[in-house]
Amino acid sequence: MTAYWLAQGVGVIAFVVGITTFINRDERRFKKQLSLYSAIIGVHFFLMGAFPAGSSALLNAIRTLITLRTRSLWVMALFIVLTGGLGLAKFNHAMELLPVFSTIVSTWALFRLKGLAMRGVLWCSTACWVAHNFWLGSIGGTLIESSFLIVNGLTIIRFWRMQQRGIDPFKV
Repeated sequence: MTAYWLAQGVGVIAFVVGITTFINRDERRFKKQLSLYSAIIGVHFFLMGAFPAGSSALLNAIRTLITLRTRSLWVMALFIVLTGGLGLAKFNHAMELLPVFSTIVSTWALFRLKGLAMRGVLWCSTACWVAHNFWLGSIGGTLIESSFLIVNGLTIIRFWRMQQRGIDPFKV
């Protein structure tokens, strides 16, 4: 098996792990599953030779778990600086800046927002990952992020409709 197909296989594993992430209504479970997905896809990107995306994804995994414990502005700032520093240190093409930008924006959202607002920002962040993964040629990455875009978009609409009927979709 070549390194390319090993990398693609890890991407497909990430796809399987991540496919149900955004349908979780419980934010703790949502963040734990998102963290696991991010760690696996980070390994995929490193295997694909995409250092900025790999470092961004691994920082996503750590950051997402930490948001379960704190919403500190200092911790948020640390992750934004780390993401920017690591991502900018080794980028070779402008498309490699998309995951870095996406991770910075989603870091802010996970620390500062909740509910539909957080999911809306994550949806925009996902669009950046879709473009990057397609450009990179990541089969699993493109499939999963495209799926996230659809599933999270539909979930946002469903939760918004629940709120319109006076139901709190995040109360479990």
